[in-house]
Amino acid sequence: MTVRTRIAPSPTGDPHVGTAYIALFNLCFARQQGGQFILRIEDTDRLRSTAESEQMILDSLRWLGLEWDEGPDVGGPHGPYRQSERGDIYVEYARQLLDAGHAFKCYRTSEELDALREERKAAGQHLALKPDDLALPEEEVARREREGWPHVVRMKVPTDGTCVVEDMLRGTIEVDWAQVDAQILLKSDGMPTYHLANVVDDHLMGITHVLRGEEWINSAPKHQLLYEYFGWPMPALCHMPLLRNPDKSKLSKRKNPTSINYYRRMGFLPQAVANYLGRMGWSMPDEREKFTLEEMMAHFDIQRVSLGGPVFDLQKLTWLNGLYIREDLDDDALLEALKTWAFNDAYVREILPQVRPRVETLSEVMPLAGHFFSGLPSIDEDSFAQVKLERESLLKLLQFLVWRFEAVPAWNKEALLGEVKALSAHFELKMKDFLAPVFIAITGSSSSTSVMDAMAILGSDMTRARLRHAIEVLGGVSKKQAKRFEKEFREL
Repeated sequence: MTVRTRIAPSPTGDPHVGTAYIALFNLCFARQQGGQFILRIEDTDRLRSTAESEQMILDSLRWLGLEWDEGPDVGGPHGPYRQSERGDIYVEYARQLLDAGHAFKCYRTSEELDALREERKAAGQHLALKPDDLALPEEEVARREREGWPHVVRMKVPTDGTCVVEDMLRGTIEVDWAQVDAQILLKSDGMPTYHLANVVDDHLMGITHVLRGEEWINSAPKHQLLYEYFGWPMPALCHMPLLRNPDKSKLSKRKNPTSINYYRRMGFLPQAVANYLGRMGWSMPDEREKFTLEEMMAHFDIQRVSLGGPVFDLQKLTWLNGLYIREDLDDDALLEALKTWAFNDAYVREILPQVRPRVETLSEVMPLAGHFFSGLPSIDEDSFAQVKLERESLLKLLQFLVWRFEAVPAWNKEALLGEVKALSAHFELKMKDFLAPVFIAITGSSSSTSVMDAMAILGSDMTRARLRHAIEVLGGVSKKQAKRFEKEFREL
């Protein structure tokens, strides 16, 4: 048997370090076994999936040195490798489940579903919705079908008993069927959910081992049941521990920069980032901290993965990156790294239109444009002394901007300007006054290039990181403030 693993990211935002972490372990497991690694794009979320996000995923994984044998850009015998291009396949398999009595059409409206859940909650029942809970009288189903009501296809699941799932790291996992709902397989727009598409694609693409995050453990019974319904052998499952913040909470962009783009922009070396991700819950046989991707693939053993919850520590990554710079890069290599990082034609050409109208000598360029070639600005509370806002209002303004920017689907100046205009109106501030603290947070100065253009060029994660840095410099947001801010933000 040829070992085949895969990574299946959703192109709905910046490329996440968690995606790279899972991709790395899938690649190393496959290569150590002499197998193949496949990249598949799960873009069935029509509203949030973008071609730009997909390209960023491909670019960031390649930047880390992770290469795949099959995928949307390299082709392969099991394509297409974008789920949006496989719609007819999922419809056919959903029909098979319907015909076999393993699935059913559900005509329940969202309002009816909400009412059902509220009834169960009021009765003290917190169990999942089952087919019997969702059933409508036959004549009502016939009427809704006749009138063309929208419907979804749901899978049938047992109402009681226990599902036993075997895991490569965790051994036997037992999940109570009472906690497993009648999962939607095909949405009303005809697109599959992750659960159907994942199972069908893994089978058709010959995936033998599925290494994925532990957040999918509760979905394993649904997937195992689908394999049984189809009569297919199930790949071996391995649920990897989630990356954690230093406070042991799940790694999230609200507490830590999570985009690979951020680490590229900050000047981390790809080999150092890959090395550090490899240390997330795994170790070399000789326990050394610093190793290459090739060494990790050669010595990889999945049983050396620890389930303790690896902590993604930015300080530790920074230390490791420093080792690579000092030990692995001579002057020529360091010069090339600098060129690749920020002093390359493509990036500099983005910046030149911002500085040309504002300088009279070349020596003025770096002081004016230095924020494009740095990490977090060197600012303190006094940097905001001239901002005419109370401390709480200032913190709220910056926090609201971070939250609004987290939801921007396409990162460009026009989209950012729309968010800024909306918030300046909410705070009843002129644009100039609203942008004054933002200017300082992003550029580290009260006079520099256009802050709107700067944010567009710097990118999503770097922009948010600088805004969060400014919040921390100003004393941070207390728990009480956070509750007030979140309540007001939800009402926007």
